[in-house]
Amino acid sequence: MQTFKEVIMEMLTTTDWTDYELIDTGNREKLERFGKYILIRPEPQAVWQKALPESEWEKISHARYVRIKGKKPTAGEGERGSWTRKPGMPDRWIIGYRYRQMNLNFRLGLTAFGHIGVFPEQAINWNYIYETITKGSKLTTQNMKVLNLFAYTGGASLAAKAAGADVVHVDSVKPVITWAKEMMEASGLDNIRWVVEDAMNFVRREVKRGNLYDGIILDPPAYGRGPDGEKWILEDSVDEIIAISKELLTPEHGFFVLSLYSMGFSALIPENLVKTRFGDIPGLQSGEFFFADRAKRNLPLGTFLRFAKG
Repeated sequence: MQTFKEVIMEMLTTTDWTDYELIDTGNREKLERFGKYILIRPEPQAVWQKALPESEWEKISHARYVRIKGKKPTAGEGERGSWTRKPGMPDRWIIGYRYRQMNLNFRLGLTAFGHIGVFPEQAINWNYIYETITKGSKLTTQNMKVLNLFAYTGGASLAAKAAGADVVHVDSVKPVITWAKEMMEASGLDNIRWVVEDAMNFVRREVKRGNLYDGIILDPPAYGRGPDGEKWILEDSVDEIIAISKELLTPEHGFFVLSLYSMGFSALIPENLVKTRFGDIPGLQSGEFFFADRAKRNLPLGTFLRFAKG
């Protein structure tokens, strides 16, 4: 009789935030607190009704993001819109995140794409990265080498650096790298290696160079473009980059973290992708991120997969 190794499939959230709260959700929007400022942003998966009346949302919020109607994003292009701000809402502000001895600070800002510089649900992965590196028994006498791909403003890079790793941070957008540097400095960290390059091109070259990493973090978008116009489409390229990651990951003691935000992607998809390339891995964790609002509705916020060996 054929048997299968058990995979831990779960829903993950964190209660370690004090500077973030999901207040309410519904009518395809979410009401969030970042520090002392409350924002309204689109949330296509919140198809239920709001728990609080619209008048309360308007009363307590400081800014609202509205997408341009009738404009659909294409490959390599995000959705655009604009912010309506009340008096006193700044362009930039800082929030903090604390976990054990990890103290991170994030410089937030209102962008034309609706992002503000941090994805709070990723905190559960920052904790995992920090714990894995600080407790890595085989590498406690030397720095672990960690590669963060599609790294955006670098929350995972900061977590790895705070744990003592040597970090290579790769993103194709130069202004985002500049923003990530501000995050690093605000967190009192230094010496992250910044790479402005298409992620796929970078990892292909790293294989040819014979480089290995003790940890690989992947957070690819659904669509994207590299600095020289390289096209990234998740469904077309995610299998290849996972295959290359296997070649780059130290086999004896490496850790791997994958996050996917594409709507319609079941948590079974990253599991199948990784098992196909890496084989069966004891202790592999797979599932969904979520945050609960004050009415205790759980908002899904993407899928994750992670494992650590050694």
